[in-house]
Amino acid sequence: MTYDQFEALAMPLMIFGLVAFMGFIVWDLAKQSKAGRYGTFVLFGVLGLGVMAFVIKEVVIGIIG
Repeated sequence: MTYDQFEALAMPLMIFGLVAFMGFIVWDLAKQSKAGRYGTFVLFGVLGLGVMAFVIKEVVIGIIG
């Protein structure tokens, strides 16, 4: 396995792990702060927008390159 193949495999897995960990942190933050349904929705919405921006960036890079 070359370095490029390893990087192509490891990068999406590590990013998924990071996003899952951030989701756990946001959920715990919402629970501890008693944010309620709307506050939890807003917290996860902002996290989702950040993830969506990353995915869109990768798609655009894939189309251009």
